[in-house]
Amino acid sequence: MPQNEYIEQFRKRHGYKYDYFEKKRKKESREPHTRAEHIRKLHGLKAKLYNRKRYTEKIEMKKKIRMHEMKETKNKKEDVVPKGAVPAYLLDREGQSRAKVLSNMVKQKRKEKAGKWTVPLPKVRAVGEDEVFRVLQTGKRKKKSWKRMVTKVTFVGEGFTRKPPKFERFIRPMALRFKKAHVTHPELKATFCLPLIGVKKNPQSPMYTQLGVITKGTVIEVNISELGLVTQSGKVVWGKYAQVTNNPENDGCINAVLLV
Repeated sequence: MPQNEYIEQFRKRHGYKYDYFEKKRKKESREPHTRAEHIRKLHGLKAKLYNRKRYTEKIEMKKKIRMHEMKETKNKKEDVVPKGAVPAYLLDREGQSRAKVLSNMVKQKRKEKAGKWTVPLPKVRAVGEDEVFRVLQTGKRKKKSWKRMVTKVTFVGEGFTRKPPKFERFIRPMALRFKKAHVTHPELKATFCLPLIGVKKNPQSPMYTQLGVITKGTVIEVNISELGLVTQSGKVVWGKYAQVTNNPENDGCINAVLLV
């Protein structure tokens, strides 16, 4: 068992403490008071920065609420003159144009489909094939060199089985296969150890994406069901994308930032 999973193991065996959820609820209800106490102690530049941050957060929240409240917008057309005869009861009315406002969730889905994210690392250093692959010589007289060993961290699916050595072109070592990543939520300011679902896009090459190679700047999909995030319809969010911010082969772990 990995060292960091003892809490999960205990909960699976014995469940939560009898007052866990009550304590959690009380802690959440106390949060505004603790935050207010913290703000009262701030002064100078720190207070200015914190107030600015809270101001932007509140604006974003109000925008989201307004977007969900408004289903349609009505705009007056002042310059439009109706053609032909208009009945007497319509003379004093102004022309109106109706436009549907897309909800925030639909916009987010469209963004994800188009593959456009505001990523923390927009530019990354190019990694060549000679850096990612190591040439392996094979055959009786070591003349054939068509095999390649991946020297970077990789992710393979749950039911992955290797091909026979005779047909295997790309070898992904067991020591460099990762199943979990340390994902930081930018809004919650907290880091979670989450299981990987797949590699969405490696900016270096489509071949690296296909092989599941994870380098700095790679967009990965992680399972965030245990965080308990829900959509507006009440469904639990299962998978979300995150961008890798470190060099996993050097650090021995994958650090990523959640794309929200």
